[in-house]
Amino acid sequence: MFAEIITVILISPLNPQPLETVLSINNLTKHYGMVRALENLDLSIGKGQVFGILGPNGSGKTTTLGIVLGVINKTEGSYQWFGQTGSKAQRKKIGAILEAPLFYPYLSALKNLEIVALIKEIARPDMEGILKRVGLYERRKDAFRTYSLGMKQRLSIASALLCDPEVMILDEPTNGLDPQGIAEIRELITQIAAEGKTIILASHLLDEVQKVCSHFAVLKKGRLLHTGPVAEVTKGIIAVEVSAASPHLKTVLEQHPEVLSIATAEDRFSVKMSDKLNAAELNRYLFDQGIIASHLVSQKQSLEKQFLDLLKNSGNV
Repeated sequence: MFAEIITVILISPLNPQPLETVLSINNLTKHYGMVRALENLDLSIGKGQVFGILGPNGSGKTTTLGIVLGVINKTEGSYQWFGQTGSKAQRKKIGAILEAPLFYPYLSALKNLEIVALIKEIARPDMEGILKRVGLYERRKDAFRTYSLGMKQRLSIASALLCDPEVMILDEPTNGLDPQGIAEIRELITQIAAEGKTIILASHLLDEVQKVCSHFAVLKKGRLLHTGPVAEVTKGIIAVEVSAASPHLKTVLEQHPEVLSIATAEDRFSVKMSDKLNAAELNRYLFDQGIIASHLVSQKQSLEKQFLDLLKNSGNV
């Protein structure tokens, strides 16, 4: 379905300096023959952000991550990690999971992490401490083949944490997991983010992005459609559903100067209001008019709705 990531530079009113930029992408372009996988992409991700990249299949999410990790060659443009041109030394500060890691099924979590540490030339990693962080310490000596999908994914995250990275890149971290596994990975990502690490998260589960990400970006056919804080998506009430055992409910609602429109939805009304009126004030207004609401629920914008609206309004872009 969907997945990917982006950022915004925030300026605190108490600190005029912008957030330190971890990843800066400028005019990044990638063509595969006639196929334009990326077209003039500009992104900036700040330190400490949990940035989600969203987009339908073929939007350029994986291509973007592959380029900034040095796995795919760009056609044009540039990118910088920590203010410097991408290099092997810079990439050592990054823990990435782009595909399902290849662990030895007959080896334990500890032995598999030892091999990963040798391959990545990581000296004296705290493997047992990392396994405690991801909730696998009690199963550290069990064979990888005995792990559930959620446990295997947690071991993947553990392998990315071996180098104590400043940035974590997670591609579809909850893919294929059951609801419990999704909740466990979501909690783990939240814990890692709380440590101050920057996380770039690609996921097709929009609800998960809304729950764990601070910022997001939407790509379509290699072009950026939108980037910004997740909080802006849910800011403001879109509508209020209200019902009451009164034949005068609609008339009374129409008389309020801040009610913009009223639509009938089964046995209740969907009321759109200006920013000057909220649900509690509407409820108080109805009570003052002698009407007791039996149902009154605020409806907020969802990331999924904005995502779909962006794709729809972009046409053939």
